[in-house]
Amino acid sequence: MENEVKHRREAAGLSQRELAERLGVSRQTVNSIETGKYDPSLPLAIAIARFFEASVEEMFHVDE
Repeated sequence: MENEVKHRREAAGLSQRELAERLGVSRQTVNSIETGKYDPSLPLAIAIARFFEASVEEMFHVDE
């Protein structure tokens, strides 16, 4: 699943560690989501989308 997390995080001027702290997860989790190695749980996907004031669909692109 491709996603917009890295793009939105960088546009907001945040490091992976800063975003992780705001979301209550580890920096490694943020890195794994950004690189596509880990798909977030639905609650985490919703939290990420809300943080960036976007919809889950805008943040995460499901391959058909």
